[in-house]
Amino acid sequence: MGKKGKKEKKVKGAEKTAAKMEKKVSKRSKKEEEDLESLIAEFQSLDAKKTQVVETACSPPSQRLTASLSAHPEKDELILFGGEYFNGQKTFLYNELYIYNIKKNSWTKLDTPNPPPRRCAHQAVVLSQGGGQLWIFGGEFASPTGEQFYHYKDLWVLHLTTKTWEQVNAAGGPSGRSGHRMVAFKRQLIVFGGFHESTRDYVYYNDLYSFNLDTFTWTKLSPTGTAPAPRSACLMATTPDGNIVIYGGYSKQRVKKDVDKGTLHTDMCLLKCEGKEGEEKWSWNRINPSGAKPTPRSGFSLASGPNNRIVLFGGVCDEEEEEAIEGDFFSDMYFYDLVKNRWFLGQLKGQKSGKKKRRRGKKNETGATSNLQNEQENPQEPTVIVKEITAEDGTVMTIKQEVSASEKEMEDSESEEEEGEEDEEASGPQIEPCPRSNALTVTKHGVLFVYGGMFEVGDRQFTLNDLYCIDLHKLEEWKVLVEMDPKTQEWLEESDSEGDENGGAEGGDDDEDDSEEESEEEEEHPPIEDGEQLPDYLTRTESYWIKIARDNMEPNSKEKKVLKVAHAMAKTFYEECV
Repeated sequence: MGKKGKKEKKVKGAEKTAAKMEKKVSKRSKKEEEDLESLIAEFQSLDAKKTQVVETACSPPSQRLTASLSAHPEKDELILFGGEYFNGQKTFLYNELYIYNIKKNSWTKLDTPNPPPRRCAHQAVVLSQGGGQLWIFGGEFASPTGEQFYHYKDLWVLHLTTKTWEQVNAAGGPSGRSGHRMVAFKRQLIVFGGFHESTRDYVYYNDLYSFNLDTFTWTKLSPTGTAPAPRSACLMATTPDGNIVIYGGYSKQRVKKDVDKGTLHTDMCLLKCEGKEGEEKWSWNRINPSGAKPTPRSGFSLASGPNNRIVLFGGVCDEEEEEAIEGDFFSDMYFYDLVKNRWFLGQLKGQKSGKKKRRRGKKNETGATSNLQNEQENPQEPTVIVKEITAEDGTVMTIKQEVSASEKEMEDSESEEEEGEEDEEASGPQIEPCPRSNALTVTKHGVLFVYGGMFEVGDRQFTLNDLYCIDLHKLEEWKVLVEMDPKTQEWLEESDSEGDENGGAEGGDDDEDDSEEESEEEEEHPPIEDGEQLPDYLTRTESYWIKIARDNMEPNSKEKKVLKVAHAMAKTFYEECV
């Protein structure tokens, strides 16, 4: 009894601390949000001038993060709404609505009357009722400097048949927040977690709300059991037996003045719902899934897969090294089986790493129809594989991927007997999305679509707007639907400021002068001779590329790493020219 009482006191103490912090944040952010309300109102006045729905065929949307990408419930279309873009100096917010036609691989922009205000980090849920509806809740608006934030607590519905927006006014809902999660559950929308941030303070939530789709009313739920710790950006999905699962997420706390400590959550909870409709009883339960669990990360993306599985893609794990923070970005896929409570590592057929799939399946052979591989329950420390990529402006990007130790050992032990197979497979490179975090993911007819995302190199942020897809039934290959254009990458340092632009709803245009300068720089590199293969070109020009690599790296970089970067730069140049 003593231990239990002590634990209950600790929980109540944490709840009181969270309540105090929320009150403190609310007070300090009120002034900030009042300042931003006038800016939001100005944008809304511009949107109010739109009186009819206008559909325009267009090129793919400009780069953006934390938008929403949803699958139309009745058509072969994807719906993209909102998002943000930061170019190093200014933050742009969007409330644009785009439709992607899957069969035609084409984009259409919808200009609609009275849309929701510009926002990012909101949540979107699609319902099939009424000919199809897209429900939006919450999110945030940031000042152009990215230093002030306004957190929404509004609820909107887009009627897909008429392509018109409607704001749903209902009291008693969650407080303003972003980074929360929302799912459709029976005749309800369930909202969990998120965070609220002001210039100086922040608070993370673990509260739970239900919105009834019949009565249009909010209810705050109070499940029994121990709730997950406050967090944002977690996995939230409904299970076939009528429950909800929560996994992972991110939160931070202040350890001392101006010093914050981030936490990558790796726990999993089951939110059980029992009882008949209208008299549901909710309870939190900790669960411990088996299988190959994802390595700790934040910024991962998720989507519903076939066969009662959830697919988790990409993410980032930030590592603090002295005074710098280095992010390890991922492009791997994990599947969580909602019925078996088990994680699987997604592995493609036919790619060079397909050998790993077979080796991983030796203990538990699942047959030719299974494309998901089991991992040991307690894997050893992973091996880090480093990739070097060079941007259009010469910036060197270091991307790390992790391979489990057992996988690496098996690869080494079988390398000789599969040497011939490797030579054949190496004849063509495997297409796949580069490692990234915060990609937009959604599935339609068992096909996973991955749009955009971001990765960082030093203080520079690369925001992507490419589009890939893969058939989750076959897991044979990635297909590129929209390629990333390096020339659209814009990053302005403080000294590059050319003043504030009005609007903030459009991405930066390509700078023709910069493109010409970049082309001239490329022409200065050693040219490729007729019929010259990459190995021969590397041998002939190695000293030149080593010098270029040194100019782009830290003075104390190891020779081995310099050589890697030099070869990567040479290879990039070679592939662009051939």
